[in-house]
Amino acid sequence: MARMSYISSVERYNEYEQIIHSLLESILMSIDDGIANNRDMRYLTKHYPFLELQYCLDEKGSQQGNNVCFKRAYNKKLAQRGNNQDLSERPYFLNVKACNAICFTAPYISIATNHLCISAIKELNKPINNQHYLVVDVSLTQLIEFVMGDTARATMSPYFKAGYGIIVACLFSLVLFLLNIVFIDIYELITHVNSSSDPLEPFSIIIYITLALAVFDLGKTILEEEILMHKDIFRHSSTRRTITRFISTVLIAISIEALLTMFKAALGQSEYLMPAIAMMLAVVGLLIALAIYVYLGAKAETLLTQARVKLKSSE
Repeated sequence: MARMSYISSVERYNEYEQIIHSLLESILMSIDDGIANNRDMRYLTKHYPFLELQYCLDEKGSQQGNNVCFKRAYNKKLAQRGNNQDLSERPYFLNVKACNAICFTAPYISIATNHLCISAIKELNKPINNQHYLVVDVSLTQLIEFVMGDTARATMSPYFKAGYGIIVACLFSLVLFLLNIVFIDIYELITHVNSSSDPLEPFSIIIYITLALAVFDLGKTILEEEILMHKDIFRHSSTRRTITRFISTVLIAISIEALLTMFKAALGQSEYLMPAIAMMLAVVGLLIALAIYVYLGAKAETLLTQARVKLKSSE
């Protein structure tokens, strides 16, 4: 459950662009009023944790005063910087000079914070000390999490990762234990080969290998889906992907086990025939159920996406 990737952040920004702009406009109005009344507006970060930097420009685009940092982590690095910096060529300043209204940039990587962010600029209602324009930088990822009501889950994400990490470590330890049994059995099989050896003995080794493969694939899936990759819980496709990968692992394990059981039946142990057939039927049933689930889930997500696009175009 890593934080949003660049692509996911930009996609969500495009999806909720109007809502985001409305929210930032109201925040800019509040900060503008705070500047006019000489109030420290850094308390806003308690309510809007995505706020990062605030600074003012004169009519020519030169920064007036140092950066105002909403987050303590930036105080040491950025709070004493920025005064008289020439920002006249920045896109947000050029846009506000051209249209004389509140303007927003497209998502970009901030030089100051090295985060994906957007900037909003507004002309001050009451210019003070040659400060004519107010600029606010916000973290795009945290802004989207706030808009979608995902802030609390994102905060808990490191603890979830730690829990999943422990589970993955246990699964991989079990794989090592199973492989140890496999290597010991293979060694004994090679060193004690004779005419009286049980022909079914190799199959028990294959069962351990199959089980180790299934457990390893499960641990790998959890590691990738829950720790290394960003998982967007608001998209049905991410849940569908996780379920598909897990069921695929189960299908492989059952298929190999069914094949081994069928081999045992072919070698004369007829009591294994019906269990082998039952496992084959279980594999077929799981495949059909998975196909129906994937088809219906993808179709439902397509309809929802089309409805959102239609609603956005009508606005």
